[in-house]
Amino acid sequence: MTIWSLRSLPKYRSELLRCLSILGAALRRREFIISLGGAVVSFPLAARAQQPKPVIGFLRPTRAGDAGHLVAAVRQGLRESGYPSDKVAIEARWADGRQERLPKLAAELVALPVAAIVGSVEAALAAKAATTSIPIVFVTGADPVVAGLVTSISRPGGNITGVSFFDIPVVGKRLALLRELAPQAETIAVLQHTNFSEYQTESREIETAARAIGQKIVTFKVGSEAEVDEAFSTVAKSGAGALLVGAGAFLSSRRSQLVGLAALHAIPASYFERGFVDAGGLISYGASQADAYRRAGIYVARILKGEKPGDLPVELPTKYDLVINLKTAKALGLTVPPALIARADDVIQ
Repeated sequence: MTIWSLRSLPKYRSELLRCLSILGAALRRREFIISLGGAVVSFPLAARAQQPKPVIGFLRPTRAGDAGHLVAAVRQGLRESGYPSDKVAIEARWADGRQERLPKLAAELVALPVAAIVGSVEAALAAKAATTSIPIVFVTGADPVVAGLVTSISRPGGNITGVSFFDIPVVGKRLALLRELAPQAETIAVLQHTNFSEYQTESREIETAARAIGQKIVTFKVGSEAEVDEAFSTVAKSGAGALLVGAGAFLSSRRSQLVGLAALHAIPASYFERGFVDAGGLISYGASQADAYRRAGIYVARILKGEKPGDLPVELPTKYDLVINLKTAKALGLTVPPALIARADDVIQ
């Protein structure tokens, strides 16, 4: 048997060594490219896996138990826009009825930081003072221009926009509907929160509407939870035959208390939002606050996708709902006129 080696083939030795060197270099280069390619592919996948989901701040002057349904409404809007709970987190802060705590709570959300902040008019004003870069989406029952949130409805500008369920223009209609439902009431009491940003405007609207229909009214002002109980006792003693509850986050947060006191004192009461009627209240007329928060969630989703809040016009209410609770009317000994039932958007049996 003949054994061949490079040493025995001097003629081809140099050429073979060169070929082997080229082949080895090519193999090493191929391994390097494969390794590098794997790193290029795996790096963005790992980065995406580690990227935290955006956090949305939620700020309210009320207690958590009073507005949990509004957080759920924001989540609904986010979910409808492609951001279910596993794709976005909500960090909530509550002032528990102490409005002076809002600036500190807003600063906490800014420091986290959050991708956007959703809040009521008071909360949005605190957030606006705390940041000029984090997007703010407000939900308000007040006029956002008068409240100082924006200078223009169509072009809010800056880092803020929002949704309004502004109901002050229809407060006169609410008074007229209550009088129609409780015609025996010679005097109608009005309950208002003095710290509501639209308190003065609301007062003027109610007084103008009362004069127009010849209705006598007496106003009771509250600023705390304890004063609500005291006000109802005074309303009952005043001889008022019905009660018109004013707007604002504070009175909205006292929903169960207000409905319970109205039932306890057997006073027909009108509210600005259907949540009161769902809780056992008699009648409401106004835009849906929960739907406004749902639409705020949709706005947050649009901002997360790249739109600028200042380019998104403030959404105004387009529909006001009349809701009547017939069970409550019966308990109060009231007969609801068929014409009023026919005009209602919803009737609770």
